[in-house]
Amino acid sequence: MNKTVLKYGSQKLAIELQAQALTANTPHDLPDPAEEVCRALANPIASKSLAQILKPGERVAIVTSDITRYTGSEIYLPHLVAELNRCGIADSNIEFIIALGIHRKQTEDEHRKILGSLYGRITVYDHECDDPEQLVDLGQTSSGLPVQINRRVMAADRVIVTGTIGLHYFAGFGGGRKSLVPGVASRTTCMATHFAIFNPPAEGGRNPKARTANLDGNPVHQAILEAAKTIKPDFLLNTVLTTDKKIAKVFCGDLEQAHLAGCELALRLYTAPLRQLADLAVVSCGGEPKDINFIQAHKALDYAVQAVRPGGTVILLAACPDGFGNATFFDWFNYEELDAFEKALRNRYEINGQTAWSTLSKARSWRVILISEFNREQTEKMGMEKANHLDEALQMAYKQLPDNPEVVIIPDGGTILPVVEP
Repeated sequence: MNKTVLKYGSQKLAIELQAQALTANTPHDLPDPAEEVCRALANPIASKSLAQILKPGERVAIVTSDITRYTGSEIYLPHLVAELNRCGIADSNIEFIIALGIHRKQTEDEHRKILGSLYGRITVYDHECDDPEQLVDLGQTSSGLPVQINRRVMAADRVIVTGTIGLHYFAGFGGGRKSLVPGVASRTTCMATHFAIFNPPAEGGRNPKARTANLDGNPVHQAILEAAKTIKPDFLLNTVLTTDKKIAKVFCGDLEQAHLAGCELALRLYTAPLRQLADLAVVSCGGEPKDINFIQAHKALDYAVQAVRPGGTVILLAACPDGFGNATFFDWFNYEELDAFEKALRNRYEINGQTAWSTLSKARSWRVILISEFNREQTEKMGMEKANHLDEALQMAYKQLPDNPEVVIIPDGGTILPVVEP
């Protein structure tokens, strides 16, 4: 029997099962965080250095992630600003734009966590995706996708994009271009890029190339990247983190090339080999902030089912103290049949609706037992079964499992992609 600790919100729960634990490939020797940030800034990929790009007195907008994605920002932002200061950029000419996409605004405490020692020193703004006065229309991409971007970002002389690179369940990888689109894009632009997940209407269903850890031919990635390039960002700083939120490596330089280099490392770190498909997976999102709401927690569910045979069982631990993550998300579950759901989504696309559709699709193919702060009615409306605690979930699961079931435990399901290997 193996004992494993699973995170649930801010709590830690112990589980003891005969099971294979799927964990990340953490590097043996981690760099000093400050030294690694400085090394990456001094050695940009496919780009000039900031000293060669910037001119004294220019206005610089730094785009950085919101609280739903821990990036190590409180570590790297002070070093980035120090480098800007050395290049002749005063604090008064620097501003942070929080890449909310369509997420809620941040609290003062959340701004403090994101900016670290820079809070109160550098001006910070939350992106507004629904305010036309705060957006600039950049026209359309070659595919006809409308591009509307945060006005403060476009007004700056220089744009620096920051964030972290991890797996993404339909854009392939996070980080890079996603900090700009959907990060500082209008709701209309966000919806248009994400709609690329679907096949043409005559074919129906999801495009198979719009999947986790794949960029090659991925229509969502291609749409986002083309839209992001219209902003003409000047520099990228992205981290790749270990599952315990330590900096494994920092990548700086060109928006596309530095991001691709980071994706290669993320793929090595975040995929876990699996002997065979399991009958049961016990999955934690990885605790806060990865289970802050269900839209964030869904990523762990999307990765986890790839470790389980069709018809098998997933126990998902996702506290979701912020609820669903968006006011319209839960309404989509009024569509109980997937065909009708997909048709409605094509007629009136919403990113939250796509996540809801993806959730219900998995709940129809696997048995999902959810441990969360949602009540039974809410849980069942989403196609899942409610359990109040881990022991109860295990008792529910084992009643329908075969004798001597194949079981896997995934302590950081929001980060780890199971891959079956012969």
